[in-house]
Amino acid sequence: MKPFPLQPETTQANRQRFFIWDGSSVHSEITNESATVDACGWLAFDDQCPLCTRWAGRLERILARRRIMLVPLRTPWVRQRLGLTEGRRPDRIWLLLPGGEELGGADAIIELARRIGWARPFAFIAGLPGIRHLLHAGYNFIARRRTCIGDTCTRPATVQNAKRSSVAQAIDLLPLVILPAFAIALAPSLPAFLFMWALAAGIFTGFKWLTFRRAAAQMRDLSFARTFTYLLAWPGMEAKRFLDESRTVEEPRCAEWLFAGAKTCLGIALIWGLTPRLFVAAPLLAGWTLMVGLIFLLHFGLFHFLSVLWRTAGIDAQPMMRNPLRATSLADFWGRRWNRDFNVLARDLVVKPLHRRIGAGRAMLLVFLFSGLIHDLVISLPSGAGFGLPTAFFLLQACGLTFERSRTGRALGLGNGLCGWVFTFTLTALPAIALFHPWFVSRIILPFAQAIGAA
Repeated sequence: MKPFPLQPETTQANRQRFFIWDGSSVHSEITNESATVDACGWLAFDDQCPLCTRWAGRLERILARRRIMLVPLRTPWVRQRLGLTEGRRPDRIWLLLPGGEELGGADAIIELARRIGWARPFAFIAGLPGIRHLLHAGYNFIARRRTCIGDTCTRPATVQNAKRSSVAQAIDLLPLVILPAFAIALAPSLPAFLFMWALAAGIFTGFKWLTFRRAAAQMRDLSFARTFTYLLAWPGMEAKRFLDESRTVEEPRCAEWLFAGAKTCLGIALIWGLTPRLFVAAPLLAGWTLMVGLIFLLHFGLFHFLSVLWRTAGIDAQPMMRNPLRATSLADFWGRRWNRDFNVLARDLVVKPLHRRIGAGRAMLLVFLFSGLIHDLVISLPSGAGFGLPTAFFLLQACGLTFERSRTGRALGLGNGLCGWVFTFTLTALPAIALFHPWFVSRIILPFAQAIGAA
């Protein structure tokens, strides 16, 4: 790790002495006055904490461009300014500003976010009612256990591994619990369609963070740029594949760019072209048209665009949708072609941990049950009706997949060819009215259509 310039101390008329931290010890270095930096602040952190040290190294360049210098909390002038007694180990980071202001913990992170362009949305979200309190609680939870989150742990060796595992798992699950709960708490003050989007965003963000943490626990030296891109600029869930910088990726052809563009244009035409024409005469049909348009615009179009863009840049970001209409079996449709990243997530979270205990068949059933409950939460809860229908749809898929793999199903040729395609299309497309039931269309989709000018 590079040395970090700290608070300057005048030694001669034309010379300055800087304290330098090299990652393990503090020493001093004489420099010319012209080399000094007019700092806009100092970020003081615990350099004896592996987690803190690792993040300090990742933030070094970002903060340096904004003239904010990193400094260990054990530096004498820092301890004196904060009033830290000798032998007392600090419990949070501190942002020290030239005017004498001192911000600690989550407040320091929020202030840094305000000064970094791409992080300002985080600062805005932190200003929403109740969010700052949650951030403080989450920061304090992590800070108290930071010595068992990095590479080493100062707790007794007999409990080190168990403690580290339980704490890490609890931290990883926090966003998946807090964000949907926060969306549900806001439900009375939001239109139903906004509540649906907030709930979906909270669940997505929680799962996204969980996949990142699971991958980060098995990988070393993750670059900040790749991590930031995965978390905020890619909707997929295959964290290992995306974050691994050693993977080689075949550059997409021009035809794939055009195909993604065509699907995006089709989605736009369905949403703002066809939906308004159907809105008055056939509102339910208009709602279904809007949903199909959204799928083409986002999942098939813009998400495919992002996949092509990142693969062109050398990042292994595979498309989420892989021509689902070509599936000749339910196993092929749900396992490889439709929303592939969610399938990978379900496999890692449900199938792998359980298939040895309860068998592959029962684990598969739990995956469909899990998916149905998630869709019920996002679809039926905001609608206030239709509870159980999305879950029933996915349980039907599990039954269909079981029959497809049975001796009778194989004898009927359901796993391939035309018979397999007809069976797959019939079982996925026709019962979809139970997944996106009429209450969801009338209470969520149609008001959303009006909100975006598609009515």
